[in-house]
Amino acid sequence: MKLYVNGAEHEVTATPDMPLLWALRDLMGLTGTKFGCGIAQCGACTVHVDGAPLRSCVTPVSAVAGKKITTIEGLSSDGQHPVQQAWAELDVVQCGYCQSGQIMSAAALLAKLPTPSDQDIDQALAGNICRCGTYPRIRAAVHRAAALSKG
Repeated sequence: MKLYVNGAEHEVTATPDMPLLWALRDLMGLTGTKFGCGIAQCGACTVHVDGAPLRSCVTPVSAVAGKKITTIEGLSSDGQHPVQQAWAELDVVQCGYCQSGQIMSAAALLAKLPTPSDQDIDQALAGNICRCGTYPRIRAAVHRAAALSKG
């Protein structure tokens, strides 16, 4: 099966019902996308499919064949995406486990809504759970990333 991930086509040997998360991690070695709950409730496994955030733990590879998939590794080759810059600048990460999913959800929000309100941010990232409770820093970083995106 062919998957288009991070700008490149990859041939993977997977059953059609294999979750995208495991194809990314186990077959392609892209371990930035995390397994959290396995039932699409925590957001740790968030990737972009055709620009929209998607929970990869419950999405079969057959559903995304031929679509453009972006993982945290593909967001920026050098970590200089505005969301990644803001995360580092504001020291958002505590344990860090949920952060790739948080970052991917934030990047999708900003691509759709360049100047989000607090309510927009809270709504867009509501499905991403942070066990450490860094929500105030996450919200601040999304605002900072919006500012960085404007230059």
